[in-house]
Amino acid sequence: MKKKLQDMDIKDKTVLVRFDYNVPIRNGIILDDTKIKSSLETLNYLIDNNCKIIILSHFGKVKTETDIILNSLKPVYNALKKLVKTKITFIENPLDLELPAIVSEMQSPEILFLENTRHLDLKGKLESSNDAQVASFWASLADIFVFDAFASAHRAHASTVGITKYLPSCLGFSVQKEIAMLDTLIKDPAHPFTVIMGGAKVEDKLALIESLLPKCDYLLLAGGLANSFLKTLKFDIGASLATNSSKTMETLKQIMLNNKEKLMLPLDAVVGNTYDETYVKYRKINEIDINEVIYDIGVKTIEKYKLAIMSSNTVFLNGTMGLYEDYRFSNGTKEIFDLLTQTDTVVVGGGDSVSAVKKLGYENDFTYLSTGGGATLEYLSKGHLVAIDNIMEDDQIEILDV
Repeated sequence: MKKKLQDMDIKDKTVLVRFDYNVPIRNGIILDDTKIKSSLETLNYLIDNNCKIIILSHFGKVKTETDIILNSLKPVYNALKKLVKTKITFIENPLDLELPAIVSEMQSPEILFLENTRHLDLKGKLESSNDAQVASFWASLADIFVFDAFASAHRAHASTVGITKYLPSCLGFSVQKEIAMLDTLIKDPAHPFTVIMGGAKVEDKLALIESLLPKCDYLLLAGGLANSFLKTLKFDIGASLATNSSKTMETLKQIMLNNKEKLMLPLDAVVGNTYDETYVKYRKINEIDINEVIYDIGVKTIEKYKLAIMSSNTVFLNGTMGLYEDYRFSNGTKEIFDLLTQTDTVVVGGGDSVSAVKKLGYENDFTYLSTGGGATLEYLSKGHLVAIDNIMEDDQIEILDV
C-alpha cells in the first residue's frame, strides 16, 4: 500500500507538492480549470496543517526560446491566488539558487509557486530526463514530497519520479481518488461491464483494448477504431480514417475471432465528403462511397449500442462517436451520452472524452471524469504507473539523504 497524505506527519513541515496544472489556456485565459480545482483538497489540507508549501508543475513542451515565453504557469498562479486563503508567491526560475533562502524566510502556511518545470528542458532536458541534481535540489527545499499529478504519473521526470529518491513521499487526494475509481474498472467492476471506445488511431488503443476485453461484457467501438475493424472485415469505408498496417489488421482479426460475443461495430453512419464541405449523408455501413468519410454513427448503431448500455451496471467511456465538434455529426455522441445518464456507474477517461462531456453539457451526469488522459489509459492497460510505483510503501523506512 502506497503512503497517503493523510498518513503522514506533516504538521508545520515544509512540503514539496507536484500538481498537474497543464491546463488549456488561450490568450492568457484558462479554458478549463478542472485540474486547478481538483488540487484544492490537497492544497487546503496542507494549509490547514500550517505547512510551508512549494508547488511544482509542468506546462506544455519547451523546445525553443519562444516556448519559454508562451508556456508559462503565470495564468494558473493568477487563478490560484483567488482560490487559496494564504499568501502565494511566484518564482520565475524553477531552479533559482536563492530558493533555499526564500524557503527559509517563508512564514507558514505560505506558498511558493515555481515556474514551469519544463523550462529546464530547453538546455539538456533536465526535467524530462529525470536529472538527479535537479531532483535533489528540489528535494533539499522540503521535508516531505506529495505527488498529486495523476495526469503526469506515466512520466519519469525529475519532478515526478526523481524527488521520491530523496524525500519521504506520499500520494495526494486527487491521485488517491483517481486510483480508487480506476481500480474498480481493473479489479472488480459491477457487471454487466461495458467499454465504449472511440478515437483516431487503433494502434494507440490496442493495448487498452486487449487489457479490457477479458474484463468487460461488451466493447462498443466508433471512430477510427471502428473503421479499422470494419476495414479488416473487408468493408469499403471510403476515405475514412483507418489503419494501413497489415500487422495491426491481423491482430484485429484475432481480437474479433476471440471476442465475437463482446465486440460491437457500427451498422450505419453519417458521412461527409472529401470534396464538399457541405456534404452530409446517411449510409448503411456497406454503402460507403469512395470519397465519403465516416464522421458519426447512425440511428441503427445507436439502437444496437443502446441494448448493451441499458443492460450495464458499469460503463467506461473512452472517446466519442465521431466528429462531435461539428453539430452535423454530433448526434451519435449526444445520444450515447443521454443513454449513459441512466447507467449506475460511468467513468470517463481520456482527454477527448472528458472534453466532449463538458462541451456537450454532461459534466455533472457521470460518476467520475478522470483528469489523466494518457496516464489513465496506461494505468488501465498496464495496471501501474512509474511515478506512483516510486512512492514509498507504508512499511518503507529508509529514505536517501540529500
